[in-house]
Amino acid sequence: MALKMTEREVDGVTVVALDGRIVLGEESNALREKVKALIAAGKKKVVLNMDNITFIDSAGLGTLVAAHHSARNQGASLRLCHLGSKFQEVLQITKLLTVFEVYDTETAAVASFSKSSGASH
Repeated sequence: MALKMTEREVDGVTVVALDGRIVLGEESNALREKVKALIAAGKKKVVLNMDNITFIDSAGLGTLVAAHHSARNQGASLRLCHLGSKFQEVLQITKLLTVFEVYDTETAAVASFSKSSGASH
């Protein structure tokens, strides 16, 4: 099954809802290209909503880490939300939970950008 990605803007933040599996091959390539394209288009605040991710393999994890690093290197920020207990556990075991900024809900992830920018609203 392919990885489905649905993109929308929420308060100046690009939210990409992921649906399916992030695995070696087409799926992880598609995710990598998506993040690359968003950053190239000047989107500096990106939230990946993992709510409908059914499976992720080591290549998928590698893709997420690579996307996170390339975003950071270009002054953008990538955050994750709705990990689900299985995925949260995988990130804990692999110590990747410390790499990513992870939020329980999409709303919290989107709100975190306005908090961290130091802008007064």
